[in-house]
Amino acid sequence: GLLCACAGAGAGAGPALRSYPYSAVLDGAGAYRLRWGRRGSALALRLEVRTRGYVGFGLSAGGGMASADIVGGQPYLQDYYTDENRVLKKDPQQDYHLEYAMENSTHTILAFSRELHTCDTNDKSITESTVRVIWAYHHKDMGEAGQNYHGSNRGTKSLRLLNPEREEVSSASLPFFDLTNKDVPVPDKDTTYWCQMFKIPVQHEKHHVTKVEPLIQKGHENLVHHILLYQCSSNLNDSVLDYGHECYHPNMPDSFLTCETVIFAWAIGGEGFTYPPHVGLSIGTAADPVFVLMEVHYDNPSFTEGLIDNSGLRLIYTPVLRKYDAGVIEAGLWVSLFHNIPPGMPEFVSEGHCTLECLEEALGAERPAGIQVFAVLLHAHLAGRAIRMRHFHNGEEQKLLAYDDEFDFNFQEFQYLKEERTILPGDNLVTECHYSTVDRIRMTWGGLSTRNEMCLSYLLYYPRINLTRCASIPDIMEQLQFIGVKEIYRPVRTWPFIIKSPKQYKNLSFMDAMNKFKWSRSEGLSYNQLVLKLPVNVRCSKTDNAEWSIQGMTALPPEIERPYKTEPVICSSSSCLSCSLFLTLLCIVYVTASTIGHTGPIV
Repeated sequence: GLLCACAGAGAGAGPALRSYPYSAVLDGAGAYRLRWGRRGSALALRLEVRTRGYVGFGLSAGGGMASADIVGGQPYLQDYYTDENRVLKKDPQQDYHLEYAMENSTHTILAFSRELHTCDTNDKSITESTVRVIWAYHHKDMGEAGQNYHGSNRGTKSLRLLNPEREEVSSASLPFFDLTNKDVPVPDKDTTYWCQMFKIPVQHEKHHVTKVEPLIQKGHENLVHHILLYQCSSNLNDSVLDYGHECYHPNMPDSFLTCETVIFAWAIGGEGFTYPPHVGLSIGTAADPVFVLMEVHYDNPSFTEGLIDNSGLRLIYTPVLRKYDAGVIEAGLWVSLFHNIPPGMPEFVSEGHCTLECLEEALGAERPAGIQVFAVLLHAHLAGRAIRMRHFHNGEEQKLLAYDDEFDFNFQEFQYLKEERTILPGDNLVTECHYSTVDRIRMTWGGLSTRNEMCLSYLLYYPRINLTRCASIPDIMEQLQFIGVKEIYRPVRTWPFIIKSPKQYKNLSFMDAMNKFKWSRSEGLSYNQLVLKLPVNVRCSKTDNAEWSIQGMTALPPEIERPYKTEPVICSSSSCLSCSLFLTLLCIVYVTASTIGHTGPIV
């Protein structure tokens, strides 16, 4: 729905700020702040904008919207929506409720609320998925500003309104150390992974890291796509600290190969991460990291030259120990060319399996009572549209561990679980990734570039055990048989390997053969159904490059219901239970005339 309101010089007493425990600044100038909080089955929102002109605000599935000139003679609040053609229409079901409106000499403040699920086909249900918030404002009222009513004061920001960054106890007095790159020259190429080794400065006595914050160089917010921190072998010495190098490069230092265990992950759009009060990232003991590798993924699609970066992470720690040490498990699809997606597909589903066999062996040996997962980061690249982390116990599906049905490549952060989840020996975890390749004419391959794809979940849990990766690789030969490949050259001496027959693929690499195949949507759908049932190669890794014995074994994916059945929406009306929306928009304006018209997109 699209909400339109006019604020007078003061309209009632506003709700106390404690009603809005979460907040975000939506613009770079700090002029537009959104506060919000859940209120039973509704969401309460408050806008504080440094303007005496009009204010616009919206919720959008895709981050875009059609703008509207909205005018009327009296203060009012009305619900509007735009259809797929961006035509503005008044919503016959009015679901937003204005609670407070005030203008002073510098700011406009408006407070309003809406049910999470209105059962209005023109409204967007508010869930734990990512929400694209759209905002705009002008120093004049809409009528005075004319068609250029928003100027440059508009934009979009992705948030999780029902699963935000946890409010923290002040860490201002706690010690910290920074792990930052020093004048790294970012190449003028699409994708660069830069690795730099660091030594943890806190040693000889146990401490707990309580918070990790990104330190992104100003102006590089879109350049730095993600940062991973790995624990490296404890047998290294300080000579590895001398210089950084491109990761995954033939000339990469051998010491980098000892860094396999992810201990923290940050991705673009995310804020700092605060550990729960009973858990911390342990540093300072023999079992803790001494040397760590920071991997920074630079995304430079415009091939900009001369970029120098000094981004990194800040780790805040305390000598006051918490009850549990945190660990991280990387789950999902092992990143490889065996993960591939045909072109032209409006939807394609990939699954990565943290298998029963791996969890049975690792948890059975180290923690038969199970581990407690408290946060999850879901990770994919540009083709990603939705990700779900499915959990099975004794073959029975549990509630989703985590999900994001509105995945935004530019907003990836750890989601705190509302309730910690126990993972037991013999459980299955399935990372389910949904992609769209309708705008692509060639295969999309699993790989490191943002134009390649990934399907991963990073699970933060306690107590820490010796399991760092629980993933799978689908069988490649049955994938090739689908396109008619009969034989490859053996022994395999090249990568990607070369096809021997049939004639139309002879001497082609399997990548070239997959691209040569004439993919239709029906062929892509049949291929998708095949891939989801293929046997998988199990990846089950320990720290220091060690492996559980199940690693490399072949396992069958569990028999699971596809597609995943979402829980029914409970709302205040029976008009619909599964509501879809092209756009939800809130527009708050000062008005003087009485016309409504749309002028084109503002985002």
